[in-house]
Parts: sequence; C-alpha cells; structure tokens
Amino acid sequence: METKTTSVLNELIEINNDRIAGFEKAIADIKDENVDLKEIFQRYAAQSRENSQELSTLVGAEGGEVETGTSVSGSLHRVWIDVKSVFGGNTRESILSEAERGEDAIKKAYRDALEDPELSANAREIIGRQQSGVNAAHDEVKVLRDASK
Repeated sequence: METKTTSVLNELIEINNDRIAGFEKAIADIKDENVDLKEIFQRYAAQSRENSQELSTLVGAEGGEVETGTSVSGSLHRVWIDVKSVFGGNTRESILSEAERGEDAIKKAYRDALEDPELSANAREIIGRQQSGVNAAHDEVKVLRDASK
C-alpha cells in the first residue's frame, strides 16, 4: 500500500526524471557558442540522477513501489522544448529562460513536498538536503540568464 510519504517521494522522483530528460534534450540541442552550458546542465542532470536514486531507496525502505517514469507535465514540457528549437529558440537567453522555468518547477515541487505534514522525518531530512542543491542550481541558472540579456 502506498503511504503519503511514498506518494510524495514518487512525485519528486518523477520531476527529477523530467529534469534529467529536459537537460539531456537541452545538451543535445546546444550549439558550440554555448558549450559552457553543456557542462552545467550535465552537472544538474547528474544531481537529479543522485536525487532519484536516493529517493528510490527511501521508497523501497518505506515498502512502496518506485516510480520509474516521467510525469505528464514533464512530457509536455519536453514537447514545448522541441517546438521551441524548431522555431529557432536556441539563443543563450532562451535556453537559460527555459532551463529556469524547469528549475522553478522542481523548486516548487520540493517546497510543496516539505509542506506535507504527513511526511516521515527521514524523508523530510533527505528532501530538505536535496532542496538545498536544487535551490542552488536554480539560482545559478537565474544568474546566467540575467547575464545573457
């Protein structure tokens, strides 16, 4: 049976999987003039892989079934990225604006998860630690976007 904690953890696993897929798509589409962004996005994708792995371990410890896919909204987000690249949205600012939009979504997901009163203490500690890394990544993307204007 899925507990409230397991449900929250699986939602975070999904959005981390979305983030990995989004950054991998961006990395594949980035042109040479923005090659520095590839390293940054690879770092964020790796961060989300670690987050998903840690959350999956916690779901298993809670006795739940681990989510392995991406969310519906994440899939829609990736389709939007595809459409944007077709219409030439590959400027540094547009890449970073889209990345920041994705970072806003994961930041909100972590904030919402921590507001859940039924979250176990162990899950709350892990999510809080992961949230610090997610917030730092968001802030870095925002600084880069602002500098690209």
